[in-house]
Amino acid sequence: MRSPSPPRPLAFPTLDSLAAFLGARLPASALASWGTAPGTKTLLNLFLELSQGECVLLPAAADAQQQEEHPVVRAVHVATVRIRNRRGGLLMETGQLLSDGTLRSRGGPRPLSEKMRPGETSEAAAARAVREELGERVRVQILGAEEPRVEERESASYPGLQARYVLHAVDAEVVEGVPEDGEFDTEEGGEHEDEVVVEGAAPAITVKRHYWRWMHDGAAATAEEVEEERQSANQ
Repeated sequence: MRSPSPPRPLAFPTLDSLAAFLGARLPASALASWGTAPGTKTLLNLFLELSQGECVLLPAAADAQQQEEHPVVRAVHVATVRIRNRRGGLLMETGQLLSDGTLRSRGGPRPLSEKMRPGETSEAAAARAVREELGERVRVQILGAEEPRVEERESASYPGLQARYVLHAVDAEVVEGVPEDGEFDTEEGGEHEDEVVVEGAAPAITVKRHYWRWMHDGAAATAEEVEEERQSANQ
């Protein structure tokens, strides 16, 4: 007997088609919170992610109970970059300043992370994440990547929408371009969704600044445990 084919990603040519699809499947209260509850994103954000290939929406599993609980799943591949300095400290993101003025906590410090694009390797996504979130002048040495692991939970950015995260951990070392101790912040250089305007739709919410802290010894070990539990909660 043939094994069942994996579900095909759903396609949405317009923002209205995406809104109609989700409106028939997710609670109205959850959809109403998108872009209004602190730390969440808007429907336009999701539409742009889909258009750019940063995520896909998959139909429900064949199981009837799962269909009722999670009629649609947002699947995302994420590169997480564990950057260490010469003293072994681990670089962790502690927060983000969003375009709506909200300061979003990361649910505990976590390594730099980035949604992967179609056909992009985890190492290439890691290098792009460094350029966009830490700056063009920053140089790191990519050391290698681990086998990906999969986690599922409700999306923090899109409440009510189940998310499947395929996590690709990449190790790296600082070469030059960033302070190697204490706390600092950087300007986001890769998000331009706020330039996209759709009449009648809430604007996309983007990251404007990133806040970082070097963690050492026992603190770094604890931070890695936090990352294992909470990685991608806000992707």
